[in-house]
Amino acid sequence: MAQEDTGVYVFCGTQTDRNDDFRTVEVEGEERELFTIRYKDAAIVAAVVPMKIYAPKKENLIMHQTVVSTVMKEKDAVIPISFGNVFKSKDDVKVLLEKLYPQFETLFPEIKGKFELGLKVIGKQEWLESIVKDDPELQKMAESVKGKSEDAGYYDRIKLGSAMQNVFKALTQKIEEDIYQPLANISTAAKSNEPQSEKMLLNAAFLVDSEHDQAFDDKVNQLHEEWKDKVDFKYTGPWAAYNFVNIRLNIE
Repeated sequence: MAQEDTGVYVFCGTQTDRNDDFRTVEVEGEERELFTIRYKDAAIVAAVVPMKIYAPKKENLIMHQTVVSTVMKEKDAVIPISFGNVFKSKDDVKVLLEKLYPQFETLFPEIKGKFELGLKVIGKQEWLESIVKDDPELQKMAESVKGKSEDAGYYDRIKLGSAMQNVFKALTQKIEEDIYQPLANISTAAKSNEPQSEKMLLNAAFLVDSEHDQAFDDKVNQLHEEWKDKVDFKYTGPWAAYNFVNIRLNIE
């Protein structure tokens, strides 16, 4: 039987002064031992795996996130590493860690005791439709394109589309003022990302200190009560600080 060609899959970085035991991870149906590769007070959590490209399918993404979450339960300074990075050897990872150490050294105090929470705000269909129906100018423009051929109604449709974009932009600004900003004010850092769908009015990430976790949750619940008839909240976390850490791995 041919010997398995293996590599070292890296999950995250952490601050530690010892060889921590994070037990095992199941990689595509097989248990693999987790271990740390250390340099000074920093370490990368890794596992020996078959050397190949790992597709970002659901079970693989869950595998990666499960390990990061396990480390977060035991360590209060965890630096996330993106999915799918496999190196040829432990020595290669050690060299990488030594190169990254100046960045890690800066990041550890910035993220210590903090985690990321995500909030997506999605407009309810009925509410969005009611806004259009209650706008006489939009209704007038919508009526003007009814029954017209594609060529005849071309410019009217452009005007209607532009007006709809303006309405949606006003809605997103309102959500930013009423939901995003109050949460940003009680976070260490906040980031508003591009929406992932037409009805998504906010796609935000917040870096929250564990000491302010309850206050942040309370604020999210309060805002949800105020907006629940108009929008749905998708509140997720805690995650490692993916949106607030910019580490680029260079695999040679």
